[in-house]
Order: sequence, then C-alpha cells, then structure tokens
Amino acid sequence: MEIKLFFSAVLLVFLPFLAYHAESVTVFDISKYGAKPGGEDISPVLAKVWKEACEATNASKVLIPKGTWYLSQIRLVGPNKAPLELEVQGTVEANPDYTKLPQKDGQWITINYLDGFTISGGGVFDGKGEQAWKANDCHKNPNCPKLPINLSLNFIKNAIIKDVTTKDSKNFHCNCISSQNVTFQRFTISAPGESINTDGIHIARVSNVKVLDSNIGTGDDCISIGDETTDLHIENVKCGPGHGISVGSMGKNPAEKDVTGITVKKCTFTGTSNGVRVKTWPSAPATLKISNLHFEDLTMNNVSYPVVIDQQYCPWNLCTKDKPSLIQISGLTVKNVRGTANTKEALLFSCSSSKPCQNVQISDIDLKYVNSIPANFTTVCENVKPTVSGKQIPPICPTPVQAS
Repeated sequence: MEIKLFFSAVLLVFLPFLAYHAESVTVFDISKYGAKPGGEDISPVLAKVWKEACEATNASKVLIPKGTWYLSQIRLVGPNKAPLELEVQGTVEANPDYTKLPQKDGQWITINYLDGFTISGGGVFDGKGEQAWKANDCHKNPNCPKLPINLSLNFIKNAIIKDVTTKDSKNFHCNCISSQNVTFQRFTISAPGESINTDGIHIARVSNVKVLDSNIGTGDDCISIGDETTDLHIENVKCGPGHGISVGSMGKNPAEKDVTGITVKKCTFTGTSNGVRVKTWPSAPATLKISNLHFEDLTMNNVSYPVVIDQQYCPWNLCTKDKPSLIQISGLTVKNVRGTANTKEALLFSCSSSKPCQNVQISDIDLKYVNSIPANFTTVCENVKPTVSGKQIPPICPTPVQAS
C-alpha cells in the first residue's frame, strides 16, 4: 500500500511537468500551411515554416506528414533558437531530371548552421537518380555537370539523424561536413550497385560523429571519410552493395589536414568490392597523417578485398605512380575479421615507400576463399612490418613480427 502511495505521489509531481513538456513543442505541419501532396512543389511552404520554427524560443517540430510530396530544392538554414526537429513521415521526391534543379550548383536538400537538431519520422528522401547515373561521365569528363546530393548537412552541432531513408540519390546520398557531435542511427541508404558515385555518407572536417545500427546499400563507398576527421565511431552497420567503408581518397589537395581516431566495429559487408579501406594518391602533394585506425569484429560475406591499405590509389589512370604517397599511416589495428573473400589476395597492405606504415597490429584473421582455399590465398604486404597474433588465415605477410 505504501509503495502504491509513493508511486502515486511521484506521478502527481511529474505529470504536470510531462504535460507541460509535451505542450511546449510547437508543431509546424506543412499540410496545415497549404502544402499539398501529389505534385505541387512544397519548397515555398517548407521554407516559410522553417523560418518560423528557427525563430521559435521553445522546442519546435517541422512535420512532413505521410503521403508523397514533391520538393524541387531547398536550403534550410539556421541558426535555431531552441531544439528543432524535422519529422519526415512521408516520401519526399525530387525531380528525376537533374537539369531542372533551380540552383544548378546546389544540392537537393541543404541543412546548415543548426545546434540541437533532429531528423526523424520513418520517411524517405527519394532523389530519383536513375537518369543522372546514366549521364554521369565525371570519371573521364572534367566538365561534367555537378549533380545534387540528397541530404547535405553542414555546420551542424549536437544532432541526431535517425529512422529515415535516403533513396536513389543522383550523387552522394548524404554528407556531413564541418560538424560536431552528430549521430546517425537506424539510418537507411538504398540504391542499386550500378548507381555511379553515390557514396552513402561522406564525412569530413568533423569531430565526435557516430554512425550506428544502419543499413547502407549503394553504388560507391557505403561511408567515405575525408580529411580533418577526428573521433569517428562506426558500429553495427550493414554495408552492401557498395565499395565498403573508406578513409580517403586523400593526397591531392595540399591543404588536407590530419585524420585520427577512426573506429569501424561490428560491421557486416555483403557482396562489396572492399570491406574497410584506406586510399591515398601517389605523386600528390598532401603530407597529412592518418592515425589511430581500429577495424574490429568485422564480418565479410563474399567480399573482394576485405582489408585494403592502398597508397597507390589511382583510379582510371588519373595520375602517375612515379612518386610515392607522402601520407603517413600509423597506429592501425585490424582485429577479428571473419568470413569469405572472392579474390586470392584477401588482404592488401600497400604502404608508401617514402612513409612506410607504422605500428600496425593484426590479430585473429579467419577468412576463407568463397570456394576452397587455393594454395596462393594470401596477403600482399609492401612497406609494412605488422605485429601479428592469433589465427592468421590467410598468412599475414612473409616476415611479420610475432606478438610476444
């Protein structure tokens, strides 16, 4: 009886607070401001309610309800005065024709300069990218048209992007640039393997970013990591199709800054061309350092190259290899990698001859060839002397240092 009275008293104390908290969130439902699903461009209404939400001094929510909504292009810019949420319950669609973008050099949805921000709702950002993929010849045409990113996040602090999907982007699905304390959770990226240059999440110039419990399938890197990235934690991500999770490419820009503190843990790669990868350009001017990389507890399902350090990265012969990469890689841990590979060189450690990889530790590698293990199922090691321990299938380098 006393316990029941105690909990009743607690409820009486907190119920007014909970009611006040619920009422204190102002909801800006675009359908209540004149936006209509089914074809009419919602960008004017969305821009209007966004401005009002940013000016609100109490927590606010911009709501895109269930239904299909056409959005030509939008820039959603802060600052916001109080916590702000964009709740997308419906499907937001782009114009399939990339030449119809109002601002030709912009992204589809740009969100900048916010602190205390959430994207949620279970909805979909559909970039309608199929026409753009067919027209994309940027690998051979330096004057190719700039294609829009589905969701471009810049200068964001203390944010969470959760329970939404970006689908069929014309270019990268999402970028996160110059931001701090951002979490992607239960974030879904969906595009076919032949969708060219559609990186899932591109991250650069950030600190304390997390990508958790997410599913990414696309035509390029599931996650690509650019320069000046510090303390990035990727865990429980399913990647495939795609090119894996990549640090780089780096080296072409002399202003690039160091990368440190990258953890990729408990991730699964299925049918990807790579698992985890670091790629730097040879004959390039940048001299940044890449350090404290931790690739742990990874599952590979029919992956071409499960672990790759490639300091001779030169796609489509866009460079020469007469000079080695000037980028130093150090503090690399590869631990507990299991599953199947479909190439005979399952692990590739091709480090720079001018800056050999330092402090590389490899332990508990158990990879099988997709069929039977061939006699030459092996690891390629150049300019690296790793310390190894535990199971080593395939064998790690001709003369590794055995851990004591």
